[in-house]
Amino acid sequence: MSSDKETEVPFTQFACIGTGFSGIALGATIQRWYSISPSSIQFFDSQPCVGGTWSINQYPGAACDVPSALYSFSFERNPNWTRFLPPHDELRAYLTKVAEKYNLVPRMKFNTKVTKAEWIPSPTNPRWRLTILDLETNLTSHHECQFLFSGSGQFNSPRPLDVPGIDSFQGPVIHSARWDHSVSLHDKKVVVFGNGCTAAQIVPSILSSTAHLTQIVRSKHWIYPPVDAKVSPFAKKLLASMPGATLLQRFIVYHLAEADWAGFTLTPSAASFRSRRRKMAEKYMKTTAPEKYHPLLVPEFEIGCKRRVFDSGYLECLHSEKITLTNDKAVEILPHGVKMADGRVVEADVLVLANGFETNTPTTLLPVVGTGGHTLQEHWSETFPGPEAYNCTSLHGFPNFFLLWGPNTATGHTSAVMAIENGVNFALRVIKPCLEGRASVVDVTEQAEREFVERVQEALGKTVFTSETCNSWYTARDRETGRVWNGMTYPWSQARYWWDCMMIKKGDWVYSQVEYRQEEEARIVVHRFRRDSLGLAACLGWKEPEFSFSAGIGWVKVCCCCACSEDMGIGCDRTKGAELIVQTILFTHIAVCTILHINHDPPSVGHVSNHRYSCTYFTTSKALSQQPARP
Repeated sequence: MSSDKETEVPFTQFACIGTGFSGIALGATIQRWYSISPSSIQFFDSQPCVGGTWSINQYPGAACDVPSALYSFSFERNPNWTRFLPPHDELRAYLTKVAEKYNLVPRMKFNTKVTKAEWIPSPTNPRWRLTILDLETNLTSHHECQFLFSGSGQFNSPRPLDVPGIDSFQGPVIHSARWDHSVSLHDKKVVVFGNGCTAAQIVPSILSSTAHLTQIVRSKHWIYPPVDAKVSPFAKKLLASMPGATLLQRFIVYHLAEADWAGFTLTPSAASFRSRRRKMAEKYMKTTAPEKYHPLLVPEFEIGCKRRVFDSGYLECLHSEKITLTNDKAVEILPHGVKMADGRVVEADVLVLANGFETNTPTTLLPVVGTGGHTLQEHWSETFPGPEAYNCTSLHGFPNFFLLWGPNTATGHTSAVMAIENGVNFALRVIKPCLEGRASVVDVTEQAEREFVERVQEALGKTVFTSETCNSWYTARDRETGRVWNGMTYPWSQARYWWDCMMIKKGDWVYSQVEYRQEEEARIVVHRFRRDSLGLAACLGWKEPEFSFSAGIGWVKVCCCCACSEDMGIGCDRTKGAELIVQTILFTHIAVCTILHINHDPPSVGHVSNHRYSCTYFTTSKALSQQPARP
């Protein structure tokens, strides 16, 4: 049953699926950058409240494994975290506070599921049409938008337990992402499947209340010493009162976290790095866990293959007489227990599934229908062996559509929030010509998408993720070709991703409904911008107008210049001096923004020329009024 008529379909310029970090970053940034009203965006979420993954994951002990200073928005740094690794309720409260600050909550529809998104290629009004299911009333409606963003994340489909007979179990079965707080574990016999990041938080949190807990180890993980601690009142007061304190804190944490990236490549120096980390982790595990469990816990594979686990009391709790750790294979779920491969039955009142999510598969996303009626699932299954996207956000044939925290954005060492912010910033830079009225539709080219994906997979082939001893949820093997596909992790540093999200290659995009002169001019300008490795070549001149260049840390006045012919002034004597100056500015800009992860207004590109000289200039939206008029 439809709840709306065709002529009454509501429309907003933006629509976003999800109200977690991705959705809130999008809603806040379109206001910060372009002063677009919150009424121009509509959010949809199947959950009952703000929070995304931190609304879904409410299991006992749920907490972030990235320091709070980095696992937060760069534009909304929080001096009031209570812990170094914040718990789920504090993270959800933080997200709610940011959403309320930017007036996004009234634009969010909860308990609503987007069941389909279809591109309508109208010559006068191209748009996305969403089919919406109200989970409370079971009524279906539609919503239309110009730009569609998927912020539903990569961990939204719990993995089914691959043990037969689970439907026959007569007690509660609880997945970590669907925790039922009404179920009491007091004096119950509990069986936990899994021992990754999630299980390592759940087990020490529930062990004391159970009659007995049996944990079935399905794979091993490298467990690091704990890093969590309470933030003292003095530290919170200092962070809140001292100007720049939260920025300095973020800089230090970013540097410490990003240092681990050095261990992911298959180089001698990275191997040495991993060897040192392995010795540290192995020593900690063997001195903390009971000796009888060492063969079940200590991995043989390389450090970095799987995401590291910071110990939150897990190894110590294994000394309790109330817990049994086993790596025997479960072969069948019985009404009151679990049958193991050796024939014994482990009695159970409650089953807890900490076996993760579906990854590296296109079936986890909603049906998205692009140009020509092709679905996102078809795009991935017919063209590539697994999920992928140009710069982790965009796909050819799906115009005005962007994936936030999309394929190949995950990291094994640092904050997902940085990658989310960069993806949002990248998408908003891409659609800037559309927001300025110079276009209405933008689509990445097929060649650009394919070349990017090939570079990513080639680079990932030289990392520890694809080493011979590595088998993790980061990768999947194609059944027909046997090719290992990694649609999850990013092969380079987060500084590299920030840079790639800053620099838009206009030649990789097709803008429609744009005057030819404007489109060609924009394409040529950015082409010239990319020809110079630092993005700008300049030479001194007195007759050209001044313009403003935003370096993210203040305004820098640069005297305009000539850029003699296509090569951006290479070989021009008047170029070299100013080129060195401007490149130094850019180097400073890159270093400061990369280390501190400063996000600022997106660059706008302009171009002025006459019969002899050509000047390419870059400003931000704050300086648009200062741009010289185009001839």
